[in-house]
Amino acid sequence: RPAKFANPDFVAPPVHAYVQELGFKESPILQRLRLETANNPRARMMGDPSEAALFKLLISAMNVKRIVEVGVFTGYTTLAMAQSLPDSGKIVGLDVSEEFTSVGKPYWKEAGVENKIDLRLGPALESLDKMIAGGEESTYDFAFIDADKVNYEGYYERLLRLVRSNGIIAIDNVLWSGRVVDPKEQGDDTVALRQVNKIVHEDDRVEHVMLPFADGVTLVRKK
Repeated sequence: RPAKFANPDFVAPPVHAYVQELGFKESPILQRLRLETANNPRARMMGDPSEAALFKLLISAMNVKRIVEVGVFTGYTTLAMAQSLPDSGKIVGLDVSEEFTSVGKPYWKEAGVENKIDLRLGPALESLDKMIAGGEESTYDFAFIDADKVNYEGYYERLLRLVRSNGIIAIDNVLWSGRVVDPKEQGDDTVALRQVNKIVHEDDRVEHVMLPFADGVTLVRKK
């Protein structure tokens, strides 16, 4: 399926086009990586540019220095977030694909942010467990979950330990092209997303808001 920016789920195409034109500013190098990624058969996996712009704004406003990203794909959102970090900032990017992440690496280097990005290839649950075991609880300011949906609950619980009080966890694809509200949709991914949405809603440890744009994104503040 086409990239989300080329095929909106929840906004009428003319409104979507207007937002793409005036709704955010995108650096030229980010745009180039986005358009290269759009040619990938899995382009649907890329974060929406307006979503990346929201994260950039939050990262700057919150004075974020340390980020965990679960699911890097071609590194579009990674690059966007790295551009908003101070020189001393760090993104730990977790992914399983050398093929996809290698697309973004030249862009990270050209943008001068490759030193801020610590890419770790392997199962993300294992990587997160190592970070917790290494004493990194409550040391991250911001986290983004955009990976295999069946493990979202596991990612969420681990990131709640790694993110500091008043830190943010952003959860992508929470509306799943509307499939979460269709009772006929019982695929593993859809069921997992419904479950994590319910867990977040009932979680007294956090404050949250679900935003119906891109493919649905929930912002979670750890109390």
